[in-house]
Amino acid sequence: MKKHSLWILPILVAALSAAAQLPPVRIILIGDSTVAPKNGWGPGFCDDMSPQVTCVNLAKNGRSTSSYRAEGSWTTAMETLEANAGFSATYVLIQFGHNDQPGKPGRSTDLQTEFPANLRHYVEDVKAAGGIPVLITPLTRRIFEAGKLKNDLVPWGDAAKRVAAETGTTVLDLNTESSAAVQKMGPVEANTLALAPPPAVVSEGAAKGNSPPAPKPGDKGFEPNGDPSLVFDYTHLGPKGSAFFGRMVAGELLRVVPALRGYVKAR
Repeated sequence: MKKHSLWILPILVAALSAAAQLPPVRIILIGDSTVAPKNGWGPGFCDDMSPQVTCVNLAKNGRSTSSYRAEGSWTTAMETLEANAGFSATYVLIQFGHNDQPGKPGRSTDLQTEFPANLRHYVEDVKAAGGIPVLITPLTRRIFEAGKLKNDLVPWGDAAKRVAAETGTTVLDLNTESSAAVQKMGPVEANTLALAPPPAVVSEGAAKGNSPPAPKPGDKGFEPNGDPSLVFDYTHLGPKGSAFFGRMVAGELLRVVPALRGYVKAR
């Protein structure tokens, strides 16, 4: 063994020992398809958690702050939260916005009234059940025009931040951070984060700084209630996108919740 390795080994052993002694915590993810298990940042986020974290992804495709509760998914989430099972703390990360926007029949909510009221209700429920709510502003879509990212989710992110301020709740501004990152990488690189490779017309447009309309999965729409088809779009995430944005959320969570230091795998 090299000499420099002799002094590094005790440090590594101490770090591993400290991590092993951390009390178990649980993180529950609530949201839409941009968080969900098959096509959101949730899987990448959970992969970044240490063994002391039980990561439960209850996000569902196509849901809004209204439909997630109306269909009973929030009841399931609350039942999961209330089954404490010996965790020292349970954090509930909540991200909505994509399907609360206009044009989503049965899902859209009013930005000024219903959307913030729904988020506030979620926060109140989590606190009443002994959990720790964390609001997350919606992940950006990856649509460019003349080299500039079109981020139409800013108003929903701003509404989530206002609710967080009013209720004294931690907030992760994923919308701002993801938008900056996607703008920096540009459309060609941003397209590699999708569920499938871009078709030729999209690649040609990306090379010129634009995002041509992407094929839609049949008549189900751009963000269906079921699993999206494995075709290219500017919203859903493949493994690379999930890992990228999952790590982004994990990093932000560590920054705003110091109590979770040690619960995220070393970068």
